[in-house]
Amino acid sequence: MRKLVLFNHASLDGYVQSEVPWDLGWVAYDSDLEGFAREIVKTADAAMHGRVTFEGMKAYWPTMLDNPDATEFEIQHATWLKNATKIVVSTTMESTDWDGTLIINRDVLESIRKLKASPGKDIVVFGSPTLAHFLIQHDLIDEFRISITPVVLGGGIPLFKDVKDRIRMKLLASRTLPSGVITLHYERVRD
Repeated sequence: MRKLVLFNHASLDGYVQSEVPWDLGWVAYDSDLEGFAREIVKTADAAMHGRVTFEGMKAYWPTMLDNPDATEFEIQHATWLKNATKIVVSTTMESTDWDGTLIINRDVLESIRKLKASPGKDIVVFGSPTLAHFLIQHDLIDEFRISITPVVLGGGIPLFKDVKDRIRMKLLASRTLPSGVITLHYERVRD
C-alpha cells in the first residue's frame, strides 16, 4: 500500500502560511532544507496538491526546466515533477494542460483510498493547507514531514485545523539544520 506523506513548512507557532497568500519568504529555504525535500521525493512517484497550490506549482516548476538562472535543486525538482504523476484534488477543476495530471473532483475520499491501494511509490502532498486539513480530518495521512522555521508569524493558516480526534504519531527522525530549522518525520500510529 502506498503511503500518503504530508510535506509542509511551518512556523514555530504552527502556521503553514502567513496571512498573505504565497508569502514564503519566512521559510528558511537553503541547501540543507533542499536536502530534506530531496529525501522526501526519493520515495515518491506522485505529487498531490489542492487546486490553489497546483496552479501555483504549474505556473512555476515547468519554467525551471528552461530557465538559465534555475538552481541545480530547481532543475532536479522540476524534472522530478515532470515525470511524477501530478494529482490535483478540486471540486471545481475539470481539466488541465499539465501533462501527467490526474484530477480528483468527485468521490474524493474513495478516489484517494483507491490511489493509496494502487501500485506505486509514496504520494507526497506538498503544502496545500485546505487539502491537508481535509486529509488529516479523514485520517488519510500516513507520514508527516514537517520543517519548523524559527519564526513566529502570529497568524495565518494553521498546520492542524478542526481536528476532532487525537492523532498519535511516532517520531522516525528529527534534525536541527544550521539555519535553526528543525526537520521532523512522524509516522501516524493507528490502533
